[in-house]
Amino acid sequence: MEKSRNYWQETWHRFAKNRINLFALGFIVVLSFIALFSPMLAGTKPIICKYKGRIYFPMMGYFNANWENPIFMHDGFGGVYPQNLKKNDPKSWAVWPLIYNDPYRRVHDDEWPGRPGNHFGKNSAPCWQHPMGTTTQGYDVLTVMIHGTKIALLVGFVSTGIAALIGIVVGSIAGYFGGWTDIIISRAIEIVMCIPSLILILALISVVEKPTIWHIMAILGVTGWTGIARLTRAEFLKLKQSEYVAAAKSLGASQLRIIFRHILPNSLAPVLVPITFHIAGAILVESGLSFLGFGAPAPNPSWGMLLNAGRSNLSYWWLSFFPGLAIFLTVLTYNLIGEGLQEATDPRLRS
Repeated sequence: MEKSRNYWQETWHRFAKNRINLFALGFIVVLSFIALFSPMLAGTKPIICKYKGRIYFPMMGYFNANWENPIFMHDGFGGVYPQNLKKNDPKSWAVWPLIYNDPYRRVHDDEWPGRPGNHFGKNSAPCWQHPMGTTTQGYDVLTVMIHGTKIALLVGFVSTGIAALIGIVVGSIAGYFGGWTDIIISRAIEIVMCIPSLILILALISVVEKPTIWHIMAILGVTGWTGIARLTRAEFLKLKQSEYVAAAKSLGASQLRIIFRHILPNSLAPVLVPITFHIAGAILVESGLSFLGFGAPAPNPSWGMLLNAGRSNLSYWWLSFFPGLAIFLTVLTYNLIGEGLQEATDPRLRS
């Protein structure tokens, strides 16, 4: 006898039946792979090297400057590894990224032996050496795009994670306890909905001395939880009258156990849909802020930063086309995933 699927297995089965949903999910997986392994795909720092008898991983400096061993700074590398490694230690060796280019600076002539430096100024158009062209300062667009994937995905996941955590907890409390608790929380949700996140971000930038991308993610999360909270509240109002909740109460289960062990898992499926759309919205907001010059502060590479560079140089079409296409495809795939989840979880849309 074939074992019947549970709710989540049935949801995945219905989601996976649509090839467009699988393509969108695969696209996000590829972007996550690019973001995670970006220093191995493009960079000027070795993935791994042996220097003066010890093994180092200089590429970790792309994730956090403090993770790069200070010995290279003390030995006067100046961020240029190919020549200095052999110069300071003839027995050294290194494994290099697939693309030798840096998202934070221009590569100069013979920095990699026998290779010309990055084009800049009027010679920035796409060519065999730079398939997506360069900026007017000589930054390789493809390299900036690869490393900018980290910020695009990080903004979406972190801000949505904050919003989901706040929204689910607040909505659960309001829907389960009801009464004055529900009234107070509902009024608080309406107040937060009146506060535009863009205005808060601009106010923060004007007040904080050194704003970071983490400040932007925090504001997007703190102001974006209201829709998730209202949907969670509605699910709790419906499910708390269920028979399995009454059975848990009769067995003496605590209120926290009933909320988080019995009701919450059964109310998450519809909540996943706005969470997916929120990720796409957060990416759009960050890109828009960077386009206006208020996004991730320099020297963080981001797609919006390239759009901002293209805005001031309209004849350099590649500075707008490639990051704009990446933003469009990323937001589109998240929206496709959200619609797929909605169809898979809503019985009225399954046909």
